[in-house]
Amino acid sequence: MAQRKSLKDDPCPMARSLEIVGDQWSLLVIRDAFDGMKRFGEFQQSLGVAKNILADRLKWLVQEGVLDLVPASDGTLYQEYVLTPKGKGLFPVVVGLRHWGEAHLYAKGEPHSVLVERDSGKPVQKIDLRTRDGQPLDAAATFVKKLPVKTATRAKAPAAKAGAR
Repeated sequence: MAQRKSLKDDPCPMARSLEIVGDQWSLLVIRDAFDGMKRFGEFQQSLGVAKNILADRLKWLVQEGVLDLVPASDGTLYQEYVLTPKGKGLFPVVVGLRHWGEAHLYAKGEPHSVLVERDSGKPVQKIDLRTRDGQPLDAAATFVKKLPVKTATRAKAPAAKAGAR
């Protein structure tokens, strides 16, 4: 299998984020961690993913500071995976993906899980982006101010022979 290009030094924040959480299993592990799962067996049962893939994703998320591996809270010899502040910062991303899925991937009236507020039991309000002065914000009203492209130093190509294409 070809090794994929690393995005860890990319100037785009989106690319760097995808380097860490850009595969389905990582985001589903994070989703389950928000749902209170902490042990390998809980993640494996919930996701139904092969143990080697789950072990790889958990190791990666710990290495990248999204999860911490800590002694079990019940005093047993087990260890638990808990979200770090960096991991907890992914909550709006997880909620945004959920809201997008609800809006675009279900037929009208099709049942699905619902994210609700713990205290009230009411569904979480849709994420609503606003301008600095409070107006609704959509993609058409934004642009990315990109950094200048770094030009690679290339050896000068030899001159083409006459008639060659």
